[in-house]
Amino acid sequence: MTGRLAEVALRAQAAEAAANHSIAHSVQVAPITVAALITPKWLTRHLDVPESATHVVLPGYCESAIDDAVNPELPETTWRSRLAEIARLEPENIVCGPNDCRDLDAWLGGKIRSVELNDHSIEIIAEINHAPRLSIDEVVRVAESLRADGADRIDVGCDPSRKCAAIGDYVAALIDAGHRVSIDTFDAWETGEAVRAGASLVLSVNESNRDAAVDWGCEVVAIPDTPDDLESLDTTVEFLQQRGVLMRLDPILEPIGFGFGASLLRYVETRRRYPDLAMMMGIGNLTELTDVDSAGVNMMLLALCEEFGVTSVLTTQVINWARSSIKECDIARRMVHYSLREGVPPKRLNDQLVTLRDPKLRPYSPEAIEALAAGIRDNNYRILAQDGVIHLISAGVHLSGDEPFGMMSELLSMPQSKNVDVSHAFYLGFELAKAKIAAQLGKQYEQDQALQWGHLTVEEKRHRIPRQSRHRKDE
Repeated sequence: MTGRLAEVALRAQAAEAAANHSIAHSVQVAPITVAALITPKWLTRHLDVPESATHVVLPGYCESAIDDAVNPELPETTWRSRLAEIARLEPENIVCGPNDCRDLDAWLGGKIRSVELNDHSIEIIAEINHAPRLSIDEVVRVAESLRADGADRIDVGCDPSRKCAAIGDYVAALIDAGHRVSIDTFDAWETGEAVRAGASLVLSVNESNRDAAVDWGCEVVAIPDTPDDLESLDTTVEFLQQRGVLMRLDPILEPIGFGFGASLLRYVETRRRYPDLAMMMGIGNLTELTDVDSAGVNMMLLALCEEFGVTSVLTTQVINWARSSIKECDIARRMVHYSLREGVPPKRLNDQLVTLRDPKLRPYSPEAIEALAAGIRDNNYRILAQDGVIHLISAGVHLSGDEPFGMMSELLSMPQSKNVDVSHAFYLGFELAKAKIAAQLGKQYEQDQALQWGHLTVEEKRHRIPRQSRHRKDE
């Protein structure tokens, strides 16, 4: 069932879906313009089900209204059971499909589903760079934000140019706020103060400071003396093992242009040499030092970590294109964990890292657009955007183009535009701007809804400006 405006689109989508899934079907076009306005009470007067039907598929917007909702006229029955009675079917055969008819084929095929991505195996260590340059309160505030985005541990990055006499106070404040803390410095005094204040991980240890590591009594990250010298890492590992120091290994990820590929091979070799020791990867060397949005880079690096058995990553989000790296890593670690556990590609699991474009476009056919334009009898404006073209449709109006300014100029020259007052013009300008962005980037545009930017999406709050006539009479 659908409303009149969606008839052409639904008939085309239903025919395609029925062919794909080998089912017979019929379409009831209800005497209502927009299917989203259908209510259960209204349905009881208009539902017309063929005797041969085994199921009724209602618009998805009906679900919250009929699902276990009580019929106030018959308190002992639900709307679903009442509709089933009218249709001569069992209640479970009255179902609500997708909100958008363009998703019908995927819905019938069970492809519209939610995947639980609760599990992960990689710890995210979020570094606050040059923490002593901030106040203690600022560091705690930043740490709270990082934890909210998915960080498991806060790394206090010290300032190599000067010793921080209050480093213990910084660490203690973070511990008091409930954070797990690591300290990032080669200064043995700073490290000792941080450990005494509660830091439980030290980044990093090599030949230069491994003697002091014996007295810290906490876990450390062992690294080579120079990135390409795995033998020096072997020496440090042996030294720490003989003295019972708990450690994880980081062969050091190098930036592109400085041996990136070779450094990945060192992670493979380190895992081969030390199959039972924990490993860490400092992925900020790539996200912060590459002119590219960080989401895809983080996804690939987290996938490598999952496959290599690297159970912690160190990252930061200083440069603007990597400003959401912690959140991206949190999403990515769950996706790659599920992917490897279930033996499936990380596709159709979660669209939160698809930000610039959309997972799938749902275009209307040219026939459906023409039918929509021909069927509208009111002066409200409908906006569509697909294939790089924007459509502005109302009663007697169907403008198309790729330039909102030109479209608005053309609209305002038409007699039908007399209802476009200041508030309506603002609304149309706002929506046409969104449509322009969607058309330019190849995104899905839905009128009155926010463009989807994955985990960066900010849902729109509707703010209606009071309508004012453009044709005021003189007082």
